[in-house]
Amino acid sequence: MINTLLHTPEGVRDIYGRELTRKKILEKKLSELIRSFGYDEIETPSFEYFDIFAGEVGTTPSREIYKFFDSANNTLALRPDFTPGAARAAVKYFLEDNLPVRLSYLGHTFSNQSGLQGKLNEVTELGVEYMGEPSVDADAEMVNLSVQLLKAAGLTDFQICLGNAEYFRGLCEYASLPETKVRELSENIRNKNYFGTMDVLSDVEVSDDIKETLYSFSDFYGTREVLDEAEEKVKGIQRSSEALQRLKALYDKLCVYGVQDYLTFDLGMLSKLNYYTGIIFRAYTFGTGDAVIRGGRYDNLLSYFGKDAAATGFTVVIDKLMNVLDRQNISGDEKKASALVVYTEGSFEEALKKASALRKEGTDTAMTRVRNRDQAETVMKKATERGIDNTYYIEG
Repeated sequence: MINTLLHTPEGVRDIYGRELTRKKILEKKLSELIRSFGYDEIETPSFEYFDIFAGEVGTTPSREIYKFFDSANNTLALRPDFTPGAARAAVKYFLEDNLPVRLSYLGHTFSNQSGLQGKLNEVTELGVEYMGEPSVDADAEMVNLSVQLLKAAGLTDFQICLGNAEYFRGLCEYASLPETKVRELSENIRNKNYFGTMDVLSDVEVSDDIKETLYSFSDFYGTREVLDEAEEKVKGIQRSSEALQRLKALYDKLCVYGVQDYLTFDLGMLSKLNYYTGIIFRAYTFGTGDAVIRGGRYDNLLSYFGKDAAATGFTVVIDKLMNVLDRQNISGDEKKASALVVYTEGSFEEALKKASALRKEGTDTAMTRVRNRDQAETVMKKATERGIDNTYYIEG
């Protein structure tokens, strides 16, 4: 029983020591940058009513949500995603005057999955939401802020992939695909499964040109020029064409920001989250196959909470970003000096004066009482092995 109690459940872990210090430093640096863009911090509950994350909102499959019951038999859920809770809070507290609202948050999300291949069920996310602003300027602010956060973390080689969910939906609407087919097609396109896409469309009555365009989603990947190539394929399909125009307008705005070298377009990039309605983007870098930032526009989500308002936002998975920084040998570490003052009985006052002086100089200093010099030498050796910069022995 004791051995079981010493271990954490699958998908979670302890974080301590130097790693935790580095994580706190990174979180502080990124949070301060977000505040400099005018975002107000918000804390939402770790658990909410289950329907906020499932049902019609459809953000996360029910099987992936940690569910439990309160004393009134209401079904509650640990949040798998910050955005629905932030949207609920924004509608309740901030959007009455119809002015745009900028919110940021930092905390844990929880995902009840098995077979994660080393992925965590509990992760730390830092995110922003820009609500009440439908313009492409808001989309550009999101992407630019993503770039600035990754640069602040110490990354220099990364790409922001841009897409637009409306391009895909416009084609599906034009082809009169039922919702079941749309979901199947979306999954196959997300997984770059060309043959699966062909199978889904095999019995669909639509022109060969449209089928070919749906087959070739993965071909529209690259620089700004792919948008012109894609536009040739969707002439006469207004919804898809407007999605491409939005991406072009976004690119022009981001050129003004001066971040165009970090941009790539991917029209085959779709999200499993149902609430995305327009521009979507992800940030990739060396050291992981997963995105370190995910975001996009979700103009319909707030209506589930009683307010019709546009919105866009993104989240940074801090744990993934930490792993990436390690693999790229980027410390980003503003390590403070550390010290240990070891003392014996009768030297407490002198030891305290020494520790206080070191702390005033900016050195993190601990004090440890020992019985004699031999024990002091053992303690100081262990402290040095654990990364303490300096040790001091004061004998009474």
